[in-house]
Amino acid sequence: MFWTSWFLAVLAVALAWPVPVSLARAAWPARAPFAAMVLWQCIALAGGLSMIGAMLCYGLVPLGDNLASGLRGLFNILVGQQSLDTLGLIHAFALSAAALLTSHLVFTLWLSYFRIVRQRRRHRDLLTLLSSPSDDRPDTLVISHQAPVAYCLPGGSRSITVLSEGLLQLLSPEELRAVLLHEQTHLTQRHHLLLWAFAAWRSALPWLPTSKLAQRAVSSLIEIMADDVALRSVSKSTLVTAIALVASGPAQLTADSLVSESSGQIDTPATTSARLGRLLNPVPSLSSGIQWLLVAGSLLLLAVPTALLLVPGILP
Repeated sequence: MFWTSWFLAVLAVALAWPVPVSLARAAWPARAPFAAMVLWQCIALAGGLSMIGAMLCYGLVPLGDNLASGLRGLFNILVGQQSLDTLGLIHAFALSAAALLTSHLVFTLWLSYFRIVRQRRRHRDLLTLLSSPSDDRPDTLVISHQAPVAYCLPGGSRSITVLSEGLLQLLSPEELRAVLLHEQTHLTQRHHLLLWAFAAWRSALPWLPTSKLAQRAVSSLIEIMADDVALRSVSKSTLVTAIALVASGPAQLTADSLVSESSGQIDTPATTSARLGRLLNPVPSLSSGIQWLLVAGSLLLLAVPTALLLVPGILP
């Protein structure tokens, strides 16, 4: 397992720095948002698995030739059937680091989920007091505010879309339809789960370039994917106008506004600019063949550390 640990360490470093930096600078993700989304997820998962796996495999080197035999040896040490001296200080430290990193990642993921659920519950209580149900749109609430605001609040069967009175007054029926299609796509495609996972990843490892770049890229990609769904039903000019008008909403809101992180995705100026630029200066999407090759390559990237850990004998 010695060479397995070093290979995983090199892979972890590559996925922590040069790979995400290069992907964040690339122009093609906007031409294949689904493939790019899969790639970002595989980079994050493979990177985390490689980091933990490298330390775990190195720590188990004195105990076996593969992960299974090494874990059996570790179990024997824990139950007192084998001496702790078999490990040695460095290998024991590596195992401790692997256990601590795993615990840290799992705990941060759970803590982020708990915080988001609590924020959404508080947000929903505020909406109950300060909004009213839409007369002609199910699962839609209208808040009394003149700023053009639209967002979705995930909650499974209780998911809702929130609109402001200012938005309803400002947008034409077709523009409003584009906005609703965009927000409904966020809910139906469960984009909030992606945002939660990458927010937790960044919170757990804020010093890691992957976490920051991935969160920013995923936030942009889900907006692009929602735009693409809306474009199937409305014209490009309608969607452009709707994006530009809605983008002015958050800037008009005060700090004590209803809109918060718990409400879902709110565009940053950079994301809005990228969305408008993509629509006003369109470039052809990547061919289906290339997109499927990217998806296959992403899954292969995730399969590499998985196979190294689970299949005995690939590397000594």
